[in-house]
Amino acid sequence: MTNEANAVPDFRMAAAANKRPKAVADGVGGMLLATAEVPAPPERTFAALMTREVERWWKLPGVHRQKDWRADLRPQGGWSVCAELCDGRSFDEWGEICAVEAPNRIVLTRHFVANPLVGERETTLAYRFEPPPHGTLITLREDGFLGRPQAAHGAAENWEKVLGWLDAYLSGA
Repeated sequence: MTNEANAVPDFRMAAAANKRPKAVADGVGGMLLATAEVPAPPERTFAALMTREVERWWKLPGVHRQKDWRADLRPQGGWSVCAELCDGRSFDEWGEICAVEAPNRIVLTRHFVANPLVGERETTLAYRFEPPPHGTLITLREDGFLGRPQAAHGAAENWEKVLGWLDAYLSGA
């Protein structure tokens, strides 16, 4: 879309380059924001992230995969998953569902076992799913890295990868 008077592209319109997953961390504030536009409606995107379907796509071949996903998708419901490394080691993640407005929003807590950067602390993940003209815009905010700037920046890098895998999965790639 262009501004007819000046023939300048409208900066408010999404460009192909703007649709790639992006994340930024505020190491001092202890949080991160990540966004991605994926080619599926919010209902489909929500299901791919919040059901056992996550085991099909959340993996880095030769490094790790997610397994044993469980979630009770209601406030105060629990969720858990195991991240299994290719060397046989595994790390558990779990938490509680805080709020659900499927398929538009979900907030949950997240705990890790033996995370070298986060330790035993809890983070809070808030996902928002909005329908742009084509697919879903995912906005993710993760809080809980106060005093751990390296963890916030590392998690931001990881979320870009994860949202990229989700995009590829939903694209049928």
